[in-house]
Amino acid sequence: MLGSILSNILLVLGCAFFAGGVKRHEGVFEATGAQAASSLMTLACITLIIPAAYHATFARSPVGDPPAPDDGSKAGLLFISHGTSIILLALYGAYLFFQLRTHPDLFKLRSPRNDDDEEEEEEEEGAKMNLPAAALALLGVTVVTSFCADYLVASIEETADRYNIPETFIGLILLPIVANAAEHFTAVFMAMKNKMEVTIGIAVGSSIQISAFVVPLLVIIGWITKKDLTLFFSNFETVALFVSVLLVNMLIQDGKSNYMEGLMLIGLYFVIALAFWAA
Repeated sequence: MLGSILSNILLVLGCAFFAGGVKRHEGVFEATGAQAASSLMTLACITLIIPAAYHATFARSPVGDPPAPDDGSKAGLLFISHGTSIILLALYGAYLFFQLRTHPDLFKLRSPRNDDDEEEEEEEEGAKMNLPAAALALLGVTVVTSFCADYLVASIEETADRYNIPETFIGLILLPIVANAAEHFTAVFMAMKNKMEVTIGIAVGSSIQISAFVVPLLVIIGWITKKDLTLFFSNFETVALFVSVLLVNMLIQDGKSNYMEGLMLIGLYFVIALAFWAA
């Protein structure tokens, strides 16, 4: 999950900014909507920092045998994670209502594009598939993807041993790159067409979906099924996520993008990748 978030907000968004910046001097998008999305992303990041801070402050020396020694923080982490997950799910629902119903104009570019960009605009193509056909195709692709994912996950340990690659690096760097390949291509393609709002929606929106919906939902499902899932990540992973979200917030707050900003995002992703390799 963490690897997908980092891949989306750093690698995917960085490559999109770079590709759009190479083709034109500057990309423009609606700053207010982008800030709303990045603010929710920041809030989700903070909710991961709090459990890590709680564990670092109140954990005692572990008592018991691995793999699950008791350090005294488990009950508190579960309580914090369950309550936080409910709040995050409610906020994610409110965000969707805000984005789709009450304030959709904030996520559309209101300022006119350049004349050159207007000439490049292509006519909107009509739908080529009806709803039942699209739903059936989505179901088929999902089934195929699930089998591919099972095979891919099963081969991680063997690949790590054969090529001497850290499993952490595979899980947090390589797998998310493969899994996000379609989003990566779409985001870059839309950036080259100067549709930066779509690019922001793909990169940041996918990260919000994971951090504010998927992760809390898994914690709630674990709570219901008596599985002890929490929002606690290691200090290193939490710091990596925090600095990534911080950089994204700083770069999109002006509502403009260029290739240099893309290079900065890609550069940070490579730095984090090197750190995970060393770990």
